[in-house]
Amino acid sequence: MLIDFHTHIFPDAIAARTLEILVNGIRRQQGDAFVAGRTMHHTDGTLQGLLDSMEDNHVDMSICLPIVTKMTQTESINRFAYGIRNQVTQSFGSLHPLQPDWEQVLEQLAEKGFRGIKLHHQFQLCDIDSKESIRVLKKAGALGLLVIFHAGADIGLPPPVYATPEKIRNVLTEMDGSHLIAAHLGGWRMWDDVERYLLGTSIYLDTAYIREYIDPVQCKRIIDAHGADRVLFGSDSPWENPSETLAFLQSLALTQEQMDAITHRNAQRLLGLE
Repeated sequence: MLIDFHTHIFPDAIAARTLEILVNGIRRQQGDAFVAGRTMHHTDGTLQGLLDSMEDNHVDMSICLPIVTKMTQTESINRFAYGIRNQVTQSFGSLHPLQPDWEQVLEQLAEKGFRGIKLHHQFQLCDIDSKESIRVLKKAGALGLLVIFHAGADIGLPPPVYATPEKIRNVLTEMDGSHLIAAHLGGWRMWDDVERYLLGTSIYLDTAYIREYIDPVQCKRIIDAHGADRVLFGSDSPWENPSETLAFLQSLALTQEQMDAITHRNAQRLLGLE
């Protein structure tokens, strides 16, 4: 079984334009040479595109992660997220940590049966260890909501980095953190700091969009030291094909028990699907 805990889709009417904007951001940060000659996204960014990819790549369930980048988007994004939930695709909700009605939004998401929220402090221009962010993380935990957040640098956005491994560790002085999921193995392209600050803590890590950028030896070392029981399979679709992510993990010579934990058992436990 394969559960992809980190995917993105957009409403059909804006999917193509949204992908174009995001790719242009990557081009600005990484240069034309980086974008030229590579497949930047593996689906068209729509729900149907994700479903087709799931069938092609033998993915049994995908978790969609919307991102509120402007406070005015919160209601429409969460309405879209609620509408795409079915047997094979689930969606988290989202909000902006600085919006004044943050508490009400979290309570509404919990009442509607959402299992978690997605935050992206790099887009939201807010440090993960700020008081505004911490109050959201604490309240989400109290409501039984998971929180997955972008960790480390972002391929399409400039510094500063708002959710570094060190800042994430600061958060863990304020709460247990067992409901938190740090994407991109705890900090995209900041994996030395992941080893320094996050290994052995209570948070979960996911494997989204690391395949091309991390030393496989370091990746295995992080998984072994942190514990495969706190690592989740994530492809970051449409930015990476799930089969590529899976092949990368298989190349690490993890045990079958570790692979089972990462590919589905941890997700089933967190989502209450056991």
